[in-house]
Order: sequence, then C-alpha cells, then structure tokens
Amino acid sequence: MKYRRVKRHISPRIKALADAQKIAFAPLTFQAVSAMLKFGILEFLEENPSTVEEIIEHCKISKYTAETLLEVACCAGLTVNTEGKYVNSLVASAFLSNEMTKVNFNFVKDVCYRGASELIHSYETSEPAGCKKFIGDYPTIYNALHKLPDDMKKSWFGFDHFYSDRCFEEVLKIIFENKPKQIFDIGGNTGKFERACLEFDKDCIVNMIDLPENIEEAKKHLANDRLKFHGVDVLQSQMPEISGAVFMSQFLDCFSEEQIVSILINIKNAMDNDTKIYILEPFTDKQMFEGAQYSLVHISLYFTCMANGKSRMYSEKRMLELIEKAGLKLGKKYENVGVHDYTLLEVIRK
Repeated sequence: MKYRRVKRHISPRIKALADAQKIAFAPLTFQAVSAMLKFGILEFLEENPSTVEEIIEHCKISKYTAETLLEVACCAGLTVNTEGKYVNSLVASAFLSNEMTKVNFNFVKDVCYRGASELIHSYETSEPAGCKKFIGDYPTIYNALHKLPDDMKKSWFGFDHFYSDRCFEEVLKIIFENKPKQIFDIGGNTGKFERACLEFDKDCIVNMIDLPENIEEAKKHLANDRLKFHGVDVLQSQMPEISGAVFMSQFLDCFSEEQIVSILINIKNAMDNDTKIYILEPFTDKQMFEGAQYSLVHISLYFTCMANGKSRMYSEKRMLELIEKAGLKLGKKYENVGVHDYTLLEVIRK
C-alpha cells in the first residue's frame, strides 16, 4: 500500500518553508509583475473580471504568456480565480493606483535591479559595485545623475521627489518662523526646494550647494537674483560662509556615519553662532506603518550596491548620536512632518 500524505494542518515549520520559497523566487516574481504591467494584464483585470481567453484577446499576448503569468499572479496574491474568471486583489490594485507603490517599484526596476546582483561585492569593497558595473566608473551614483539613461533618471528623480516634495510647505513654515535672511540647501538636486523657498519668502537669499556637475545642470533651468550656486563636494571642499539656516533633506542618509560627523563639523565650522541646521529624514524607528519601515530598510541596500557602498537609512537614535559627536545638539524636534512620517531636527551649537 502506497503512503499518501494528507494535508491536515499547516505547522509553523511548513509555513516557514512556504515563506522561504517566496524569498527564493522573489526576483522572478518581481519580473513577472513587471511583465503583467507591461502587457496591461493587471490594468485590464482591474475593471474586467475575465477568462484566460478574454485576457489573451484584449492584451494581445499568447496563451503561454497568459497562463504562466496568471499562475504566478494567483500564487503571489495578485489575482484570484473565481469560477474561471480572474480578478485583481487589493495587492494588484496597489501597483496600479497607489503612488508610493508605483514609485518604489519603478525605482527598484529601473535603478536597483541589475545592480543588486553586485550587493555582496559592494559589502566586500565598501563601493557601489552595481553602479560601477552598469553605469560606469563613478565614485557614487550622485556624480553620474546627469548621465543616467532616461528611464533610470526618470525613476530616480521620481522616487526622490515623491518623498521629499510633500514636506516642503510644512518645513518652510517651520524654518521661516525665525525669519532667516539666508538659507543654505545642501544637496539641492534639481532645485525644487530652491523654487519653493524663493516663492515662500520674497526677501530671503537662497544658496544651493551640491556637487559641481549637478550645480551646472541646475543652472540650466534655475535663474533668480536671490539664488546663489555653490559647487561643493562636502567631503573634500570647504563650505562657504554660512548664516541663517541650513537645510538638508534626505541628504545625510547618503553618507556613512563617519562622513556624516565630518559634514556636520564642516558646517559647524563655517556657520555663525545663530545659524540653525534643519535635518529632514524618514527615520526607520519613527514609522507608523510596517510597509514604510520595510521600504526604508531595503533602501539601505540601494545605498550599498548603487549609491556609494557605505550609507544607509538611519534611526533617529543613531542620528542624534552622530549630531552629538559632531559637537552639536538638538534644539527642537518636529515629528510626523508631511505624509510620510518624516522627522525634522533643528540642530544648534552646544
């Protein structure tokens, strides 16, 4: 008599094995979702519960394509097959209508995916091996932003702007409570904060500090009598004289702990005694939702393999330790800034 296994209950060990397989095949699941979005399968099913034949006809794909992708979609919880008709789950709907999910997915697909294969090498060398392999021999991805392929550039800036832009209005109200005559934005990228700042206060002088190559790009589309540009490598060059307010949005997480301390010391040495430093970050230990924390800790891996090989998303606790180490102290703290649970730290001299 043959032994036949009977599915009686799911033990913790069996559940753990199932979860392990999800991780083992995660790269293929990711690409399957990418294919389903490309072929319009999920978009079609969002409003049209359909059979395989209807999906094949509408999306202009082969039977093989439809069946293999739909099997994956069902196993991954993206779709449900009810009486021969497929319909999207809430997970699939998130890829179509949730802006955060779309931004994160495109960022990983276009910026991180291929470079992630070099993660181990990046840890071994403390260099962004993925960036070097797929973009070129640049010390960091920030030096290469102006030369990224169009799809990569679009997804990188889309990711960066999605998170930081939604804080600007609230942040500017806080910074200008003290009516600074000047503000120095370190790591200005494309100058979105500069535009917002110039519009918010009609008298303030705005200083944009970034890598020389990024400053040259910004000059092409930014022009204002109250806007000054400073092409500075904050790790190697001397800061300009600073007064009023310093703003860094998602900037310090682009550096290692030692580099952060060095940057803060350089700022402290260049500023007068009344200058306030404002650090805006989405700290890993200050997130209300599980998905937000999950995203942040995985972004650290992007820093490892693509950005610079040595930075990460930080906890508030760790950042405060680094601020203290640089000879500065926390003045005020503003929590739940914007819609993504950002924290704004107001830092002053000791």
